Amino acid sequence: MRKAIIIYATFPNMESAKDIVKSLLEKNLIGCANLREHKAMYVWKGQIEEEDEVGAILKTTDDRWEMVKEFINKVHPYETPAILKIDVSDANKGFLDWIFDVVK
Repeated sequence: MRKAIIIYATFPNMESAKDIVKSLLEKNLIGCANLREHKAMYVWKGQIEEEDEVGAILKTTDDRWEMVKEFINKVHPYETPAILKIDVSDANKGFLDWIFDVVK
């Protein structure tokens, strides 16, 4: 049985996020993405960093996880991008019908 998942990934700017998301949509690897600009604070090489960043919520199916993760890793501008799989234990039927129809 297919399962819906959410993938959370971050990008350095809106342009790179939109370019990668558009490619994922064109490849039918995701059905939808929500992009939000935010401030990121993190430790990198022993230093506290603060940067503007774009977070992407990617809606897709579990059988696409490895392909999405591999594609983002391949084209992402960060040395170590965050690509996180979030299992969806339940969702409304209309959304599930739509995501399973779109991501084939």
